[in-house]
Amino acid sequence: MTSHILGLDESRRGAIGVHSTGLALGSLLGGAHLLWALLVASGFAQSVMDFIFWLHFIRPVWVIEGFNVGKAAGLIGLTGVIGYALGAAFAFLWNRLRRASP
Repeated sequence: MTSHILGLDESRRGAIGVHSTGLALGSLLGGAHLLWALLVASGFAQSVMDFIFWLHFIRPVWVIEGFNVGKAAGLIGLTGVIGYALGAAFAFLWNRLRRASP
């Protein structure tokens, strides 16, 4: 009865929104890279990476470059778009497989 009130029939139960899932994953990946860009801009990225490598018994060989607004925007934008595409593709496949199962 609740499914009728909410407008969910049996075939839609368990379905996830393609757009909302894409936005969620895109925001997560873009947001994580926004935090990384802010860490680079603040000048603390090299220290953080050195510490993380040290914890993993790795001698750091990479050097963090100086902050560049264009690179940061590209990084955040590209990872956001890739996250959206991956999330939307996952939701689309999920819904297709749910509909195909008995």
